[in-house]
This record gives sequence, C-alpha cells and structure tokens, in this order.
Amino acid sequence: MMTDSFLDYLRFERNYSEKTIVSYGIDLTKFEEYFKGRDENIDFTTVDADLVRGWIMNLMEAGYTSTSVNRKLSSLRSFYRFLLKKGVVRVDPMLKIIGPKNKKPLPVFLKEREMDRLLDEVPFKDDFTGCRDKMILEMFYATGMRLSELIGLNDVDVDFSASLIKVTGKRNKQRLIPFGEELREAMLVYLKVRNEALPGKAEAFFVLENGKRMYAGKVYLLVKRNLSKVVSLKKRSPHVLRHTFATTMLNNEAELGAVKELLGHSSLTTTEVYTHTTFEELKKVYEQAHPRA
Repeated sequence: MMTDSFLDYLRFERNYSEKTIVSYGIDLTKFEEYFKGRDENIDFTTVDADLVRGWIMNLMEAGYTSTSVNRKLSSLRSFYRFLLKKGVVRVDPMLKIIGPKNKKPLPVFLKEREMDRLLDEVPFKDDFTGCRDKMILEMFYATGMRLSELIGLNDVDVDFSASLIKVTGKRNKQRLIPFGEELREAMLVYLKVRNEALPGKAEAFFVLENGKRMYAGKVYLLVKRNLSKVVSLKKRSPHVLRHTFATTMLNNEAELGAVKELLGHSSLTTTEVYTHTTFEELKKVYEQAHPRA
C-alpha cells in the first residue's frame, strides 16, 4: 500500500519518531475514510484540490481548530510530495491548498465590576507595602503600561502639574500617558507613605522595603496574588491588567487610534485585537438578553 510505503520511508529514511509516524498514519486513514465516503472509486492517486478543500470544511464544521487542521494538511503535503517523487502521481493536489489561518487567542481581561471589587473591596495592609501594592494595581489599570515600563518608572517621570507620566517602552521609545484626578490622589498618598517609610530611597517610583527598585518577579507575584482574590482566570499577570485597561477604554467609546498611542503600539493592527474582545462581549450580552437570540 502507498501509505505503508510512505510510513516506512518516514521511519527508516527520515528517522521520524514513532509518535509522529502514528499521527501521520491516522491523518491519512481519516482522509481516506472521508473521500471513500464520497465515492468508493476515488483513491489517493485521483484526489484533487476540491476534494481536499471539502475535507478541510468537514473538519472545521466538526469542531477541529485551525491548528489541528493545518497539522493534518501537513501530513497530506508530505505524503503527496513522496508520491510525486516516486512517480505515483503526476500532479500534487496540495499545491493549491491554503490552510485555515490560526486564530490568535483573544486577550484575557477583567470586567469593570471585577476591577472595582479589587480596588474598592479587597483589603490591603495599612502600611507601606499595602499602599504600594494597591498603587501598582491602580497604575496598571489607569495607564495600561507594561510591566517593564512600571518598574522602570522614576519620580521625575511623573509630572503632576501637567498630569502626565513619561514611560520608556520597547526599543527605548518614550511616550506620555495622561492621568486623572483619582490616580493623582492615589499617587500623592503613596509618595507620602513611601517617603515617610523610606526617606533615603533611590530614584525609582516603585521600590522594595529596602528602598531599592522593584523587580519584575516581585510585581508579577503581587499582581497574581491580588487578582486571585477576585477572579478565577488562569492568567493573572500584569499584562492582564494592560488588556483590561485597553478593553475598558474601548468599551467606554475611546477611539482605537487613541488607545494605540496610550498603549505604545507601533501598529494599529496590534490594537485591533481589543475590538474583537469587545465584540465578543457584546455578543454574549445580546445572547443573554435578547429573547430570540
């Protein structure tokens, strides 16, 4: 059989792992079951591109992800290259086949009511560390800055008179992020508490108990610990708060271009992923609320 010869070729000439060979064999068997179900007279040598496209549609309708479908197509491509090399077929039906695009996972974010619970209801210690930890959460949510930008923030980067924070992003690109009265008051309280607790601290805005600059691991853990108090999301990282900022802005009718600038994205395409997120939320609301959804 053609498939047996192909699998032996993978095993003895290409030295593929047995697990990979088994996967290829299953993919070819499933494809054969599909085209035999369409027409008993079809075999691998008479398969055309339209038949392969029909199989792709069949797999997608059955609930296979684009990643799974593309992996199966990879098996077919290798198989038909082998048949072409051996002279079994004269035309490769896979040449005109384009697999489905892999969907990027939508950003994980907190709903506004969950952020309200985190900042208004979760108790924080009445000392410097408690004040600092809450301030970090508020900063992420109010500005959408990256983790690296937050720990790189210095006192001189905060301009209270102009209500602007200067951050240094990827490739040392700097941008200005405006802030409102609520964040201003929170920052002033934090600075007062921090300066009383650590009068001789370094230039960093966010510092450890010994006055040295905060580091990424510390911030990551405190964010994860506090998000765990209000949500059961698998991802509970600082980047989730950045996603939450962007989604909240768009849900409250901010322009996409403005959100792009606030996040420091180089391309609008990167920011557009949040429009998909807000659209998915709208669909959920519609399906729950509309009597005929």
